[in-house]
Amino acid sequence: MSGAPLRNLDTRPAALDVKRLRREFPVFDAHPELVFLDSGASAQKPRSVIDGVAEFYRSEYANVHRGVYALSARSTDRFEEAREKVRAFLNARDEREIVFVRGATEAINLVAQSWGPAFLKEGDEIVVTELEHHSNFVPWQMLCQRVGARLVMAPIDATGGLDLARFEELLTPRTKMVALTHISNVSGALLPVERIVQLAHAKGAKVLIDGCQSVPRMPVDVQAIDCDFYVFSGHKAYGPSGIGVLYGRYDVLAAMPPWQTGGGMITTVTLERTEFQEPPHRFEAGTPDISGAVGLADALDFIEAIGRDAILDHEETLTGYGVDRLSRVPGIEIVGAGQRRLSILSFNLDGVHPHDVGTVLDQHNVAVRVGHHCAQPLMDRLGVAGTVRASFGVYNDEADIDRLVAAIEAAREMFCR
Repeated sequence: MSGAPLRNLDTRPAALDVKRLRREFPVFDAHPELVFLDSGASAQKPRSVIDGVAEFYRSEYANVHRGVYALSARSTDRFEEAREKVRAFLNARDEREIVFVRGATEAINLVAQSWGPAFLKEGDEIVVTELEHHSNFVPWQMLCQRVGARLVMAPIDATGGLDLARFEELLTPRTKMVALTHISNVSGALLPVERIVQLAHAKGAKVLIDGCQSVPRMPVDVQAIDCDFYVFSGHKAYGPSGIGVLYGRYDVLAAMPPWQTGGGMITTVTLERTEFQEPPHRFEAGTPDISGAVGLADALDFIEAIGRDAILDHEETLTGYGVDRLSRVPGIEIVGAGQRRLSILSFNLDGVHPHDVGTVLDQHNVAVRVGHHCAQPLMDRLGVAGTVRASFGVYNDEADIDRLVAAIEAAREMFCR
């Protein structure tokens, strides 16, 4: 594997039984030849999540928080139990620090549109990195344009990792927010978020971390990281689409005004004024995705049953194997990821458009993502229009990477004669 290992070999847990785990995903019953290497975009769903959501709709569904009848009370319990499940999963201090949203994109927009105008003024700065997904770039860009603040981009270094020395130089007393990814959705670069938070807090800045790629793959402890905000999407963590999480330190959330308004997030409404609930309900206007929260809780149970350390070890091993196998293919250039890379490999085949490579791979039943991966500033820095991206899940093994390499060889034979 490129870069330093994430753990000592002696502490690694037992290897995953991938064949058994694969049987937990009905999609592979429907498509037994499928090699699914697109979990970075959205993971497949285990039977426990699919059945859990279906059973909830069959026997427990009602609207939450407002009903006095037993079915509504039970539905509310399931919804709030899911919140507690997320709190424990992230090791947040208080379940009031967990806000349910539609996904990480909505979570970041919530912070940008609520915290931003309340605490940012002309001349202030927001620091992002060149590794960011558009969802952790465009909301800050628009916020800066709105209030007259300045958006500052911390660069990557020659290896593809964040240039930490340059990042530290960019922090000033004007820096009010640092927004960065935990794991790059393009390269798999794993950022030293604990150190970054320390540096940002020393300048008085808040920190938001995009954990979409990290939550499904490794232990995450928001208290240990000491970030102010942490976001992730359920659909990348083996859960349903349409549900996501915003973690925010309670004191920070309590100082933020509502972003959306309507039902459920108020205490009193009169013609003259409205009083709002405390977090998290202040930020959950309207009927929430109740079944999505229930399904997300089931997905987190699925991850915990496997063991996050075991998943981390498995995907670290796969990543190293993938780097080794792809590096041996003539004409392949792998996007660099700095000192640590996890679960995501982006590459190009010399002289061949990524879409053409992806099409040939699909003909061999290998599903990958192609394009700019919603990270055009990074593509500009790399000097490419896009890449082919393979990303791993608990249902992948070395044989899948062998199939990927065989399909790439077929593409190379077709286009590079």
